[in-house]
Amino acid sequence: MARSSTRYVCQACGYEAPRWMGRCPDCGGWNTMVEETVPTPVRARVPRRVAEAPGADPVPLSAVPLEAEARLVTGVAELDRVLGGGIVPGSLILLAGDPGIGKSTLMTELARYLPDRRVLYVTGEESVRQVRLRARRLGVEGDNLLLLAETNLEAILEAARRVVPDVLVVDSIQTVYRPELESAPGSVSQVRESAALLMHYAKTTHVPVFLVGHVTKEGAIAGPRVLEHMVDTVLYFEGDRHHAYRILRAVKNRFGATHEIGVFEMHETGLRAVDNPSALFLSERRYGTSGSTVVCTLEGTRPVLVEIQALVTPTAYGTPQRNATGFDYRRLQMLLAVLEKREGLRLAAHDVFVNVVGGLRLEEPAADLGVLVAVASSFRDIPADTGTVLIGEVGLGGEIRGVGQLDVRLREAARLGFRQALVPAHHLKGLLRPDGLEVVGVRSLHEALDLVL
Repeated sequence: MARSSTRYVCQACGYEAPRWMGRCPDCGGWNTMVEETVPTPVRARVPRRVAEAPGADPVPLSAVPLEAEARLVTGVAELDRVLGGGIVPGSLILLAGDPGIGKSTLMTELARYLPDRRVLYVTGEESVRQVRLRARRLGVEGDNLLLLAETNLEAILEAARRVVPDVLVVDSIQTVYRPELESAPGSVSQVRESAALLMHYAKTTHVPVFLVGHVTKEGAIAGPRVLEHMVDTVLYFEGDRHHAYRILRAVKNRFGATHEIGVFEMHETGLRAVDNPSALFLSERRYGTSGSTVVCTLEGTRPVLVEIQALVTPTAYGTPQRNATGFDYRRLQMLLAVLEKREGLRLAAHDVFVNVVGGLRLEEPAADLGVLVAVASSFRDIPADTGTVLIGEVGLGGEIRGVGQLDVRLREAARLGFRQALVPAHHLKGLLRPDGLEVVGVRSLHEALDLVL
């Protein structure tokens, strides 16, 4: 019988050490090292059916079939787009988000999206009665939804082999444990080993498996980073739980484009897909107010028009405040320095607040021009042209630099009734202009401010 040994494992990154340390030397986290017992060597925990499986013969590249694999189409365009066209059989999908954001709601509604498929919903945090009450509130009444309140992974897989579901949902991966491991559920060892066995089940049975994951207070998925590398798709459910809008974002997808988004609206009866998010984000826009502009950003392959609000007020403290919601704080600091240096706006004595309306987070630099025009509009207290959409990256010299897929952005602006678009000037050559939209090229930030303000 093998002797038991102990090790200390970082619960944030999975780093292992023979003794306890206050600070993890790999990720820098404090008090994240937890003692775990290792009763047997790692190779002894490999399932026998995996260890004794015959080796596969190498296949030439030309002999690999290229036929597209049939997907399970949910019929909800927002969800299918994020997944790359539907659920791929045998895929392992990780869904993460803040508590109360709607992860369990979305997974419960899978039975309604797939009425002809059998969905096995494994709940480790709720009783089957609680899930039944939520399903009734959401209008999910079909017998194709099978409920199982279990956390033992061996019992879960045995039940899955008996009922043979079309989709397996595990809510959540942090509550599942393997009995042969002595560490607590949610630890690095349990999460890693449980995900590995679920991945083997998905690949051998061609049943798609959804794993619901917790997030830390920093917004990252709890557990080892290897979990995100093992799965095929990583979905983040974003948004403020005190507001109705939810954004489903794909940050990793082996079967589709990354950084695709799906927009949902939370109601008492469940999630409703928003087919036109641009109109949704601009629905409450006020006209004639300073500090408001509209930019067009690309989320994956989808153009989205979103309002940017800025508020500039004299500071009451020695150090002015810089606050950004939905926009990178460090990039805002750089853009404000450009505005002060190139345009002479004395922002050192003013607080600056920037907000992206609707809960969307802008990461591409094409929104730079809209942010600076909104700040200048609030600083001068002059409303910007409400019929103009701003597209362009701003360099440190105040120049307007080019962005990608400009024609797609302009078509979206024209579809929503905008009259004018300010774009980088060197994009005008050979650009296809949509009907009803005047496209104006600008070379510098000074030109843009003169035109819009």
